[in-house]
Amino acid sequence: MNLEELFLKRQSTREFSDKAVPDEALTEICRLATLAPSAVNQQPYNMYAINGEKARQFTKNVQKEGANAWADSCHAYIVIEARPPRVIIRGERRISNEEYIPEDIGILSAYITLAAESMGLQTCIIGLRDEAGIAEFLNLPKGTGFPLIIAVGYAVNDYPVREKRRRAFEETYKLIK
Repeated sequence: MNLEELFLKRQSTREFSDKAVPDEALTEICRLATLAPSAVNQQPYNMYAINGEKARQFTKNVQKEGANAWADSCHAYIVIEARPPRVIIRGERRISNEEYIPEDIGILSAYITLAAESMGLQTCIIGLRDEAGIAEFLNLPKGTGFPLIIAVGYAVNDYPVREKRRRAFEETYKLIK
C-alpha cells in the first residue's frame, strides 16, 4: 500500500471484530511510533498497550457519561501518558518543551494510527476519558495526564471505508514564492 492509499484507508473505526490483537503487533506499532519527531527530541510521553481481558476491564475508562458504547467491542488500547515538561540547557539557551507537548502527542498519535493501519489493524483516537480511573488502572500517581487513548483492533467484516470529505485542496493550500 502506498502512502496515499494508507491515508485514504485510515479512519476512525467504531466496530471491532472478535479477532484478538497480537501482543507483538501492539509492540511493533509503539516501536514504530517512537520514530515520531518531538520538540527538542524530548519524546514527552509514555505508551501503555492494554490487551485482552485487561482491555475489557479498561474500557469503562473511555465510557464516561455513557459515551463510546462502541468501545465494548474493542480488544486493545494504547494509552498515551504525558510526561512532565523538561528544560534543556544548550549553551546559554534554556529550552522548555512545555508548550509543545500537546503537538508532540498529536504527532505520536498519527504515527500510531498509521502504523496500525499499515499492519491491517484499525484504530479510533479517543479524547473522552477518566484520567483518575486510568491512573488507578495503571497504578500511576493521581493527577497523571493521559491526553489520548487509541482503540486498536480489527474492524468487523464489511466495515465500510468512508469517503474522505475534506475542504478543497485549493482552500487549504497556498504556495508562497
